[in-house]
Amino acid sequence: MTKSASTILIEESNYFLEVYLDPFNNRIRIDDYRGNTNLLLERGEELARKHQVEKLIMKARSEDFIHLYEKGLQPEAVVDRYFLGSDAHFFSKFYTVERKKSDHWITEDGMIHSIYQLDTADKPFPPKEFELKKANESCSEELSELYSKVFQIYPTPLHDPEYVRKTMKEGTIYYVFFQQGKIVSAASAEVNSFYKNAELTDCATLKEHRKYGLMKIILSELEGELKRQGIFCAYSIARSLSFGMNAVLFQLGYKYRGRLMNNCYIYDKLENMNMWVKNLANC
Repeated sequence: MTKSASTILIEESNYFLEVYLDPFNNRIRIDDYRGNTNLLLERGEELARKHQVEKLIMKARSEDFIHLYEKGLQPEAVVDRYFLGSDAHFFSKFYTVERKKSDHWITEDGMIHSIYQLDTADKPFPPKEFELKKANESCSEELSELYSKVFQIYPTPLHDPEYVRKTMKEGTIYYVFFQQGKIVSAASAEVNSFYKNAELTDCATLKEHRKYGLMKIILSELEGELKRQGIFCAYSIARSLSFGMNAVLFQLGYKYRGRLMNNCYIYDKLENMNMWVKNLANC
């Protein structure tokens, strides 16, 4: 199994598959498909066995929902309007007992309940010394440094400035807060220009600056940029044990849409991730 993640396209006479091979997180993900569902699922499972992964994820269309149940996959989350206005259901299949276990599930359920009691009217006003900017390639070294400080482990190689530059070239938008000329907070929007959706991700703020609500401002700025591009489906996948990040998304008007069990290695271990979704057309 190769160490770096890659996307492969498989075209056969009666189906098409776009598969993301993710050895770091010991999983594969079917990001897109069309054609004969039985055959493409067989191919997906064949790839899972070949690469000896612990988890298969599939972004499925609503019309295939019952069929995937029949095939032994289980729904974990949904993103409203993901496929040019149609919902995407995140289905999973687990291949090891360990990957299907979670010691924190009940705690995380309680956290979601607590978050839904929060006041959504809170508006952050950081000190004037903080300056918000759209990042460019010259920021890649410093962005990598920030991610290295905040996360011991991250599911994508953001610790590598070259990778950050690559994502920018591919259309990912980064906004950052500077304080005294140094980046102290950042987030990005990973844009799917074909299906007109975006994942708000790579959210990181240095611990000493988290009290100022910088992330709310960055995410709001990213939302404005997406709307200007005609993208109204925004979603974000947050660490289920991070009260602060889940609270930020709730207070910005995102709705909870499920939990991905043992989804990726982030922060310091393999973690469950909460799905949050927002229709920017309503803002």
